[in-house]
Amino acid sequence: MDVIQSLRQKACSKHKRIVLPERDDKRVVEAYEYIKKEKIAEIILLTPDKIDSGKIKLYAQEYYNLRKHKGITLEEATKVVEDPLYYAAMMTRLDDADGFVAGAAHTSGDVIRAAIHCLNIDENIGTISSSFIMVVPNCPYGENGVLVYADCGVMPTPSPRQLANIAVSTAELAKVVLGIKPRVAMLSYSTKGSAGGKLVENIRQATEMAKKENPDLVLDGELQVDAAIVPEVAKIKDSGSQIKGDANVLIFPNLEAGNIAYKLTQRLARARALGPLLQGFKKPCSDLSRGCNVEDIIDCVAVTAIRVKT
Repeated sequence: MDVIQSLRQKACSKHKRIVLPERDDKRVVEAYEYIKKEKIAEIILLTPDKIDSGKIKLYAQEYYNLRKHKGITLEEATKVVEDPLYYAAMMTRLDDADGFVAGAAHTSGDVIRAAIHCLNIDENIGTISSSFIMVVPNCPYGENGVLVYADCGVMPTPSPRQLANIAVSTAELAKVVLGIKPRVAMLSYSTKGSAGGKLVENIRQATEMAKKENPDLVLDGELQVDAAIVPEVAKIKDSGSQIKGDANVLIFPNLEAGNIAYKLTQRLARARALGPLLQGFKKPCSDLSRGCNVEDIIDCVAVTAIRVKT
């Protein structure tokens, strides 16, 4: 069984409520019909009949309480939660849904903003980020061609503290969703002192923080990507590495590197890219690419359902 089919079956067994707010997008409607038919999740498409005026009042009050320190009025809060994207996020916050998936018809900024404004941040992580599950055909690297990339969509220039948090949250996602033991590589243009500079120092500090706070996590850095995923190169560049060229989770030094890497992998290697999967919240949500297809939506729903804490 391939990894995509495995994820869909795993989601089926969870029976989680995932909401799709973008009811006017044909791709979303088609995905909704398939998910419903295959019982991948208890899927909710936010058609007008699914939006309850009583819930709007409840959500508006909650949203007002969350954002009144920013000067928002109750009337303004009501207008915000009437937007299906924010309605879906508030459904998730108040346990009327277990997670939401959007982005086919919204920018990443829109979806991330809704999540930040409506969902509780996980204080154990403290950093919002995103990851992609990359499924690369005919690939010997990672977990039989499956790797997790982060951060590819949220943090432009993460600090060492944020990089450490991103590494920990991405490792947890890999473990929960894929059922694998994460082997995390903190990527750089340097391998263990082969080069210097502020960016390299950031990776070194992040690696030290993550290792100190998570001693059982298999994690190493700073590593160039070939030393992280190619055992033969690892023997030459860093023979004592804990990773030994067998990383399955790749943490990029900044958003530029992560975003470019996932899109290059997707296009040049014809890989499936599942995500962006938003991390650092107490409830799961996913931000689709506006260029997504129906399969992407189905699989992001499956992954979001799997991530729900029971």
